[in-house]
Amino acid sequence: MSEKTLHITNGGNLSKYLNELEIVGEKITWQEMLCEGPTKETIHTDEHIELRRAFFNDFYNVDLDLEQIDYVLNKQLSNPERYSEIVLWFEYDLFCHINMIAVISLLQQKKIDLPLYLVCSGRVSGSKTLKGLPELNSEQLLNHYRDKVLLNETDVDLATTVWGIYCGKDHNLLKPFIVQSSSFKYLSNCLKAHLERFPDSISGLNILERNILEIIRDNTIKSKHHLLGYALNYQGYYGFGDMQLERIIDMLNMFYTEAEDSLTLNRSGHEALLGQYNFSNQLDNNMTFGGVKKHDFYFNKQLNKLVKKVTNVN
Repeated sequence: MSEKTLHITNGGNLSKYLNELEIVGEKITWQEMLCEGPTKETIHTDEHIELRRAFFNDFYNVDLDLEQIDYVLNKQLSNPERYSEIVLWFEYDLFCHINMIAVISLLQQKKIDLPLYLVCSGRVSGSKTLKGLPELNSEQLLNHYRDKVLLNETDVDLATTVWGIYCGKDHNLLKPFIVQSSSFKYLSNCLKAHLERFPDSISGLNILERNILEIIRDNTIKSKHHLLGYALNYQGYYGFGDMQLERIIDMLNMFYTEAEDSLTLNRSGHEALLGQYNFSNQLDNNMTFGGVKKHDFYFNKQLNKLVKKVTNVN
């Protein structure tokens, strides 16, 4: 068996950073955002790749590089005997965690049986904010690598189970895993954040949409770009990028008035935040989370669970 380490990273910036630090081993960059759009439990299939291609094209007008995806999923993972261990580099947020459990599931589907380690950033000593891996200085990142966590069989089973539920039709099945202990120290926060991505049963806003409207209400916002900066910095455990948050901001334009140098809530925006009217139908954008359509369900805070919309009950 080779002594080479395979590193699977959450993005190109981190892969470049690892090379700059001369961390030994082969690097694969996982270029996906499986926290949005439809997914299939079995990942490396033409059907799944085409499903993802159609999603990116429809929602973001982005054409996926199918050859690159096939290279990562197939060629670089088809000869596991070249490696002695695999190290996953993923962060504390929902964006990374959904990708991470998909990677772990893919490794299981390919029957790759190698020691599997996790390097996960988040809380860092001396910092009041959660940190992504590329935000760490070289000493911090090397310390994270030194302290990488060996995932045991229970961890792997947990990850593959959560991925299967995410690709399925009943996301309430994720609730027991919020309180289950594991080596994934931020998984509980991410699963809570995921359930709160569904429309609130009172206002029809999900937590991200509500947060953006509250930013407009509570701050002097000069433009959409200015709002995007706030939304990126104050999004909690989601880890969304510019492209995702810009889409949400644009979708919320019925709630704010944009002038030359200001962006302010209008009457509908205030009504939404006060819960005076359910705006879910006006916000219907056909987004899918794994195996479930966003607007087929409400998140009921009192019950702390998803409830199916009455109009969609069979």
